[in-house]
Amino acid sequence: MGVKHKDRSVKFEDAPLSKRNRDDDDDDDVSNSEDENMSVDGDHNGHKGGEVDVELKDIPEKDETERKLEKLLFGDEDGFFGALREQQERGTRDLVLMSDGEGGSEGADEDGEGDDEKGLDDIADADLFFLDSGTADATTDVVRSPETPSDEGDEEKTTPAVWHDSDDERLTVSLAGHHRLRKLRLTEGEDLISGKEYIRRLRRQFERLHPTPEWADPERNIKRRKKKAITTGSDESEEVSSDAADEMDTDEEEEMSMQPLARLMQDVTNLTKIEDNKKTGGKRKLRQEVLDIQRLKDVGRDQPSSVDSLSFHPRYPLLLSSGPASTLFLHHISPQASAPNPLLTSLHIRRTPIHTSAFAPPTGNKIFASGRRRYFHIWDLDTGKVSKVNGTADRKEEQKSMERFKLSPCGRYIGLVGTARKGGGLINVLDSGTAQWIAQVRVDGRGGVADFAWWSDGEGMTVASKNGEISEWDGRLRRVVARWQDEGAVGTTVLSLGGQSGRKHLGGDRWVAVGSSSGIVNIYDRRPWAAAHGEWQSKKKAEQEKDAQAGIPRNPKPLRTLDHLTTPTSHLVFSPDGQLLVMASRWKRDALKLVHLPSCTVYRNWPTSNTPFGRISAVAISPGSDLLAVANEQGRIRLWEIHG
Repeated sequence: MGVKHKDRSVKFEDAPLSKRNRDDDDDDDVSNSEDENMSVDGDHNGHKGGEVDVELKDIPEKDETERKLEKLLFGDEDGFFGALREQQERGTRDLVLMSDGEGGSEGADEDGEGDDEKGLDDIADADLFFLDSGTADATTDVVRSPETPSDEGDEEKTTPAVWHDSDDERLTVSLAGHHRLRKLRLTEGEDLISGKEYIRRLRRQFERLHPTPEWADPERNIKRRKKKAITTGSDESEEVSSDAADEMDTDEEEEMSMQPLARLMQDVTNLTKIEDNKKTGGKRKLRQEVLDIQRLKDVGRDQPSSVDSLSFHPRYPLLLSSGPASTLFLHHISPQASAPNPLLTSLHIRRTPIHTSAFAPPTGNKIFASGRRRYFHIWDLDTGKVSKVNGTADRKEEQKSMERFKLSPCGRYIGLVGTARKGGGLINVLDSGTAQWIAQVRVDGRGGVADFAWWSDGEGMTVASKNGEISEWDGRLRRVVARWQDEGAVGTTVLSLGGQSGRKHLGGDRWVAVGSSSGIVNIYDRRPWAAAHGEWQSKKKAEQEKDAQAGIPRNPKPLRTLDHLTTPTSHLVFSPDGQLLVMASRWKRDALKLVHLPSCTVYRNWPTSNTPFGRISAVAISPGSDLLAVANEQGRIRLWEIHG
């Protein structure tokens, strides 16, 4: 038995419609008319499935307020692409100057384009520029500096860059915000520049401080060669042989030309001969243990490399220095001048790190320089010409490098340490004027030649082997006249001769100093040896051959053994008057000592713990024995004056 209910119409009020509106848009502005009716057909109690018909009547369109809220919440297509454009503009890190009255989207037109074309016409000058007093923080509200017209011309002249960084075009650099970059500004109010412009200004500042030298300008060198070829009327290119073109590290001699020394000296005041400046009177005598010495201004600025060679001119107050930077520096020693110790000139030798350089005695009108090459260079100071001298063709295997040489005091010979051979070593003797081979000194000591020194008359030399055996070579006889052993030698490193014995035998040198790898320095007095050698020379030839040592003892006793250095001895230099010996080691900082002769005592008051030597790489004493120059591996040359 069923109960039949009558279909009846159900009228819904505002509640169901409000719920629909909240689910759809949460918008309260939709009209909720009470006249909307819904008719539902079916079982009222839900016991029987029925059909429900819902009829919506007249929903109004969205008004302006609803559309604005919907755009702010969900956005639209124009806003999406606009956000992408803003992100790209922020990626360039450029600052856009906007006036206070401009807004984000208010200044844009319907097409989405901004009003940037108006520029800065409506902005006051006070808002654009400020006075940089150094105390206030730099503001970023400035316009990027335009590129100067001169930069475009510079870019065309310079060589194109090998590598390009795309970030340089998007980079912005503040010049006023950093103290070290303010010197790059063109005007006082300039601040922000692009990365590309920043690179240009850095390059211009570097070239202003460090101008390009003449030897590094290929166009200038070509013009100079053409001018020289026109004046001489000869084709120098035809003189270059094919063998020289194939040789490694060759130089073009026509490019090596300097001003004569007389022209360099004409602008230098008080540049007179050393002997003219000497005071009349007796010979100065140094005291023992305490030395009166005073530091002077350093010679020049720091050189670009270690100073491995120092040499005073024998007649003029000039100092020659060189090193691995392939450059010879010539300084005028004038400590009392307004600009102390100025640089007269410099000579760069391409692809030749210089190991040894020296003035040619006795006049000093030439400079010899060499490195680890098969040739050496001669700089004629009288004419300014620089020439390259190759080694002899028949001695290539024995002389593979000319980096270690010494000029004889007479100026006639050059001694070159040759390639070490197994179980011994050799020294080739060349004529300094013709570079022709004259003689060869062979030593049988184990390890080869450690060092050698010319006799003061230039007629012989003393050669030290690395095992401590010393050989006396007589140039007139062209043979070794005696050999003796250095006492307690452990790896001989350096040898030096100095002083005057008062006799012409053995070159007239009195002192022999021998240094070793342990830092021990032995000093020998050769005065009794010279007397015995003179008696040997007065004997007949048959008796001379019997005495193989020529009157020199085989195992002499040193006059004094100095153990003040703890690292290998690298420098032993006697003063020209024979009263002072400088011994130093480059393997330890500030390792230098001065020795008084003939007492062989080390000075105790100098150097002190505060004397700034560094790692010593070269030592030289002036011909007047009154100046001491010490160079280090940092490229600095320090100068002291010895009073007595």
